[in-house]
Amino acid sequence: MIITDFLKRNAKEYKDDVALVEINPHLHNNSRITWREFALIESDPNCRQVRTEMTWGEFETKSNLFANLLLSRGVKKGDKVAILLMNCLEWLPIYFGILKVGALAVPLNYRYTSDEIRYCLNLADCSILIFGPEFIGRVEEIADRLEKIKYTFYVGQDCPRFSESYDNLVNYCSPLSPDVEITEDDDAAIYFSSGTTGFPKAILHSHRALTHAARVEMEHHGQTREDTFLCIPPLYHTGAKMHWFGSLITGGRAVLLKGVKPEWILKTVSEEKCTIVWLLVPWAQDILDAIENKSINLDDYNLSQWRLMHIGAQPVPPSMIKRWLKYFPNHKYDTNYGLSESIGPGCVHLGVENPHKIGAIGKAGYGWQAEIVDSEHKPVKRGDVGELAVKGPGVMKCYYNDPKATAEVLSDGWLYTGDMAMEDGDGFIYLVDRKKDVIISGGENIYPVQIEDFIRRHSMVKDVAVIGVYDTRLGECALAIVEPKDGMTVTEEMMQEFCLELPRYKRPHSFIFAKVPRNPTGKIEKPKLRDMYGARGLVAQQNEVV
Repeated sequence: MIITDFLKRNAKEYKDDVALVEINPHLHNNSRITWREFALIESDPNCRQVRTEMTWGEFETKSNLFANLLLSRGVKKGDKVAILLMNCLEWLPIYFGILKVGALAVPLNYRYTSDEIRYCLNLADCSILIFGPEFIGRVEEIADRLEKIKYTFYVGQDCPRFSESYDNLVNYCSPLSPDVEITEDDDAAIYFSSGTTGFPKAILHSHRALTHAARVEMEHHGQTREDTFLCIPPLYHTGAKMHWFGSLITGGRAVLLKGVKPEWILKTVSEEKCTIVWLLVPWAQDILDAIENKSINLDDYNLSQWRLMHIGAQPVPPSMIKRWLKYFPNHKYDTNYGLSESIGPGCVHLGVENPHKIGAIGKAGYGWQAEIVDSEHKPVKRGDVGELAVKGPGVMKCYYNDPKATAEVLSDGWLYTGDMAMEDGDGFIYLVDRKKDVIISGGENIYPVQIEDFIRRHSMVKDVAVIGVYDTRLGECALAIVEPKDGMTVTEEMMQEFCLELPRYKRPHSFIFAKVPRNPTGKIEKPKLRDMYGARGLVAQQNEVV
């Protein structure tokens, strides 16, 4: 089966059952809002909650309407259609409408600037762009420079002059499923790398990869039709969507929550009776902090049905999970490792049956293989650090239009992830760090993740990132950017004393106290930190040379 077949089946067997619920804690009537205004709305505590829902039958019909709109505009198999929307009920039907005509869905990061949007549209050879009200300004800036875009469709009220109204156009289209033959080997989607190591690359995936992602999610988490999945991360990212695929394959219900405040998350879990929640590390930390500072009271919520909390998209501090299980002792816990190049989460996972191995990312996931290899791609001994490589049905076809970059990471079906890892005596894999993030100080390899995990144990630290900066004697040394918990003051002396437990060569040489920037999927934006703080090292290096 291809991924659209599951939607067709659900619409037939569970037509009147709710498929998707949207919870929008911030109501705003003006659709012509800028990105800055939208960010302010997200932080407004006085906005009331809004709830809308969609059945499986409506989901299928909406996807068919958009599919037939695309066909009416000459879209054919292999064409690329870009999606630039915030999470909303329209997002997934639009995505499936694209797939149904054999076109490729190209989701775009909602944080992209106008120039980044243009770059990605050109790189992926997109001919159509569909966008929402939050992006009017950015799209308008480049509307007359989108050489490859033939049509733009706008989702929302007050359609701007340079686009066409999606809502008006689909009303004139057929609600019947288009007759387009699609196979598992056909191209399905292009996703963009997060850009944490440079400008985004276009990642090409087949229908086979999407279907396998759905099976992985169901197998790993025992998902059934009785489960309700709470989806908070952005749907443009493989992580959120592939976890939701577990609901698709089982016919279960999912809730899209447009907000990350701890009280919103717990209120939604309580009122919508959510059983599975996927969190990012910062959100889990915020919930724990809110419990501990008594700004929320768990007794105010009905959480007894919540059976699974899982985390992915970044290294997970073991100390945080131990805190979590203290307050939620009946939760099953899992962590999922993956990349957009491996169709998102699950190529390696811990498994809910392995809480004694918290800290590991786990073993190869359902249908996957994993190895840790040296620079010549030969397996290393257990306990040695090497690069993690994975192989399975979810590996990307290639970096679209970039054979050189493809050849650097793909070989004989193996994807070389760029993540440094080690395997313990029981075969569980532990992430050590990104290959490009390793700090070489006085000839010693320092893995920032290990230092970050240690510093996060401090009771006054909310978040931390460690980067390498130039040092005249050692070549590089570790700099720690520490984000204290709200209302707390942390000093360099406190941190230096705390880090005395670390081996001398691993101790940060200096500390900066500031917010740790993370992208929408929770990954630390280390290139940004290097730009902000690594420049001092470059100046020092230039002065040394002079």
